[in-house]
Amino acid sequence: MILALAGGVGGAKLADGLMQLLGDELTVLVNTGDDFEHMGLTICPDLDTVTYTLAGIAEPSTGWGVAGESWAFLDQATRLGGPSWFQLGDRDVALHVLRSERLRRGERLTEITADVCCRLGIRAQVLPMTDAAVRTIVHTPQGKLPFQEYFVKERCAPVVTGFAFAGSESAAPTRELDAALADRDLAAIVLCPSNPYVSIAPILAVPGLQQRLKQRGVPIVAVSPIIGGAAVKGPAAKMMRELGIEPSALAVAEHYRGFIDGFLLDDADAALLPRLAPLGLAARAVPSLMKTSADRRHLAEAVVAFAAELAAGR
Repeated sequence: MILALAGGVGGAKLADGLMQLLGDELTVLVNTGDDFEHMGLTICPDLDTVTYTLAGIAEPSTGWGVAGESWAFLDQATRLGGPSWFQLGDRDVALHVLRSERLRRGERLTEITADVCCRLGIRAQVLPMTDAAVRTIVHTPQGKLPFQEYFVKERCAPVVTGFAFAGSESAAPTRELDAALADRDLAAIVLCPSNPYVSIAPILAVPGLQQRLKQRGVPIVAVSPIIGGAAVKGPAAKMMRELGIEPSALAVAEHYRGFIDGFLLDDADAALLPRLAPLGLAARAVPSLMKTSADRRHLAEAVVAFAAELAAGR
């Protein structure tokens, strides 16, 4: 069994490749720091991106939202004076309405997610990082912004000076995550090619979780979201520059230093391999750009094989 930490489109794509390979032997732990309340609804962008991708219904041109979406609800809401900055498609809003109603009835986000995944035919187990409300806050010179306002409303324009994860101090892993970590068949933990600062960091901010992952004693492998000094998708490279960090796969490896055991970077960055050795990491260069479903599976195969090598060498 593999436990994969994921958020965003890149994380969802590798999770899909891993599910192709492993089926129900995959658990995906998803960032919920992006969650927010909008028009009376609880929106879970990363959780929904992973869910739609694993269900095979994600919009291929963007990687998020539902394929073949229509926008009658948003058009009418905007006409009536509602906010238009966050796109809510008609098929997508159905999930938000149902989830919000079930949360109001006292159901846990983990339970709701499991039911949705079952109805969509997803073989992997998809877990929110916690059932508690954790919210990523982006610090800028102009003040603090909730993540979706920074990411969508402001289109990542403000300069980033730091991050906070409001509510993380009182969050806790779920019993489902406890069970996944206790599974005797757990063979590896994978950090998908997701933004290290706003997709993976909120997960690791759940108290005690990073230590528990490390103490589990299985290889922890990260896949770089940076290729050739640029993010494949999203603002990771921009954030790094604004934080005074030169964007590179090497910088990502340094960010995870002391936590991970192995690091996969793209063939385009193979020249960085000698510079990774002093970090005490095993590293490999592989084709990691996932343009097709076959690309996702090939990268998943490389990840699983690499983790197996690390486990055999222990």
